[in-house]
Amino acid sequence: MMALLQRVSEARVVIAGETVGQIGAGLLVLVCAEPDDTEAVGQKLLAKILKLRIFADEAGKMNRSVQDVGGGLLIVSQFTLAADTKNGNRPGFTNAAPPALGEALYDRFVEAARAQHPVVQTGRFGADMQVHLVNDGPVTIPLNMN
Repeated sequence: MMALLQRVSEARVVIAGETVGQIGAGLLVLVCAEPDDTEAVGQKLLAKILKLRIFADEAGKMNRSVQDVGGGLLIVSQFTLAADTKNGNRPGFTNAAPPALGEALYDRFVEAARAQHPVVQTGRFGADMQVHLVNDGPVTIPLNMN
C-alpha cells in the first residue's frame, strides 16, 4: 500500500455538493492499495502514519506525530497514486488493486485507524470527490510499504 500525506490546517471532502468528511489540523491521507497488498501491509502503513514526526514541537522542529498533537486524519482512497506514466501520455492504472480488493483494504485501513486514533474522517471509495485542503508548511510526504 502507498499513501501521500499532507499536513493540513484544515481539509474536507465534498461529494455532489455535500461535505462527507472534514478535519481541522492533522493529516490528509491519500491511500492506494496495490494488487499484492494485504491487511498486514495496511497495518504497517497505518502504524507509520500515526508515528511519523512531521508536526512542530515548541522549538519549531518536526518532532511530533499526529497522535502527539491530537490532529485529525482525513482518509481518502486514491487509486491514481499507482499511475504508471513510463510509456505514452495516458497513465495506466494496472498497478492499483482491482476495485473489490482496493475497497476491502481501504475499509480495513479506515476501521483500524478508527480503532487507534480518535479523529478519523473519510471520503467515499470510488466516488467522484472534491478534496479541499490547506497544506500546512507545505508538508507532503509519500509513503510506500512495498
